[in-house]
Amino acid sequence: MIHSALPMVVVGLLFGIGLYGVLARRNAVLVLIGVELMLAAAGLLFVAVGSLTPDTMRAGQVMTIFVITIAAAEIAVALGVILAVFRARGNIDMAQAGERE
Repeated sequence: MIHSALPMVVVGLLFGIGLYGVLARRNAVLVLIGVELMLAAAGLLFVAVGSLTPDTMRAGQVMTIFVITIAAAEIAVALGVILAVFRARGNIDMAQAGERE
């Protein structure tokens, strides 16, 4: 059995990298990748904590399935919006998102 600190360190690293990707990037696709990294960190945290506690219902694993489902729906809708913006403007730079041509 692994020590409980190792998954928490990995969760912290994944979430930190994802947060940096959301805050520092201007490209919408890279922002979405950052959001996906943060959701992966949340899923890993659910599984890690769920495996450390004696839970017969496996709530951590069930919540991870919900997180994966929500992430898939979110990425499908967001990529559709990004594709529509790209077709209308020709770029997906988020710094120019509020500007009119």
